[in-house]
Amino acid sequence: MTPAAHPSQHAPELRAAARHIGRRRFLTTTGAAAALAFAVNLPAAGAAAAAELDAARIADDPFTLGVASGDPLPGSVLLWTRLAPAPYRPDGGLPAERVTVHWELAHDERFRRIARRGAATAHPEFHHTVHVEVDHLPADRVLYYRFRAGRWTSPTGRTRTAPLPGARPAGLTLAAVSCQAYHDGYFTPYAHLAADDVDIVFHLGDYLYEYAVDAAGGARAYTDRTLPALFGRETVTLEDYRLRYALYKTDPDLRAAHAAHPFVVTWDDHETENNYAGDAPENGVPPEEFLLRRAAAYRAYWENQPLRRPQLPDGPDMRLHRRLHWGRLAQFDVLDTRQYRTDQANGDGWKTPTPESEAPSRTLPGFTQERWLTDGWHGSRALWNVVPQQVTFARRNHPTPGNTTRSMDSWDGYPASRERLLRGAEAAGVRNLMVLTGDVHVSYALDVKRDFDDPDSRTVGTEIVTTSISSGKDGAARPANRADYLARNPHMKHYDGQRGYVTVALGQRLARADFKTVPYVTRPGAPLTTAASFVTEAGAPGLTPA
Repeated sequence: MTPAAHPSQHAPELRAAARHIGRRRFLTTTGAAAALAFAVNLPAAGAAAAAELDAARIADDPFTLGVASGDPLPGSVLLWTRLAPAPYRPDGGLPAERVTVHWELAHDERFRRIARRGAATAHPEFHHTVHVEVDHLPADRVLYYRFRAGRWTSPTGRTRTAPLPGARPAGLTLAAVSCQAYHDGYFTPYAHLAADDVDIVFHLGDYLYEYAVDAAGGARAYTDRTLPALFGRETVTLEDYRLRYALYKTDPDLRAAHAAHPFVVTWDDHETENNYAGDAPENGVPPEEFLLRRAAAYRAYWENQPLRRPQLPDGPDMRLHRRLHWGRLAQFDVLDTRQYRTDQANGDGWKTPTPESEAPSRTLPGFTQERWLTDGWHGSRALWNVVPQQVTFARRNHPTPGNTTRSMDSWDGYPASRERLLRGAEAAGVRNLMVLTGDVHVSYALDVKRDFDDPDSRTVGTEIVTTSISSGKDGAARPANRADYLARNPHMKHYDGQRGYVTVALGQRLARADFKTVPYVTRPGAPLTTAASFVTEAGAPGLTPA
């Protein structure tokens, strides 16, 4: 469905205001703020104008969407929740009044040793979401947290702080996840991840999908419930996106994973619209129309994710790329490869490379973000330089012999941009480069070659591609094109098509990746299996079976 056909399209006065502001002014600070005011219905005087609701009057449990934490720093954690007694209603079951929410952070699960406590305000303008940045905490500690509103207490969450900048921790175990289409199946991998022993989870995009979800939940084929008709349309407006996050976050497995581990999130395309590039939509709608949609999507994303205040969007703009550290063990440079990219070449899809796709003027993360990344590598003191991002970095030759096409949406469609980053890593002396990737609904283990035209060229890094949580439905452990794909891509060491996630244990001597899969997601309760494991040694890039 194109946005123009969407029944809850932005009101005509919003489109008229966007045209009046104009695309150039829309992207300035003043213009974006003005656009935000009308696009997401924020009062000009700010959020403090709302009346206050006595939390004692909340009759039903408001913590239906659970709790979350994110972006751990050495002395700080970010805690998140949202008050929504009726999550499938546009107002969440609360009046347009602010609510005081109390929070506690403790050293133990029973909250006998309190580390910090305080109060925050859930503003209606932010859809009663709460983002609490708790500072002055001890480094490298596991902590437990909860919220209270009136007589209601949230589930308990578990989080942690990062080690001090100069620390040399023995190890870190991360999980990478991506692509969780609600309508394609259950989030069973999250149930297993919630019980897994990891320090931090990186979500690499497609946290939600804009597509309609029918009354039976698509492939979930519910027989015990009927989803409201308001989910049966594509997301375009702020209300649409907010409701879709509510649908996803009512999933118990997703809630369990968020409560168990801190998340570091970045988006791909479906949080806004399939395969958009910068301000270019998938469908041919006017720029001001798409930027309104992007402003709504970005706003809802920040509201519903455990993100800090620097990531708060300004109209259709949001700085999501950021840098985190785990002592001297790892530096994480989290990328955004959607917001600033050049439009896909050759009409998108899998196409034979052309001078257009290979032009030096093309960039996937944007030139500013490219420089930010390479500058960060020059300043890095970490053993492992890890780049959590969205689309496949290494070359993927088409599995059919004689077929010369490559993906125009991935780094293969922006080879000059990839080359600039590889040169930058080389100039910075990066010895242990690891790229974390999602997007493709399969898992890969890939060597990053200095020259993909020469299979014998140096291996300069590794790429770990996680499969989807549910997108693509059940999948297959050995896709039909597996043998041809591996033969045509000698730097591809692993290829699996089932759902799941990957864990990566970073140590002082080596890193180990375990690809974990489930046999089905179209019904609940699937068991978890480790499908394959690989290691790469520090100082000697290249993946070998564990």
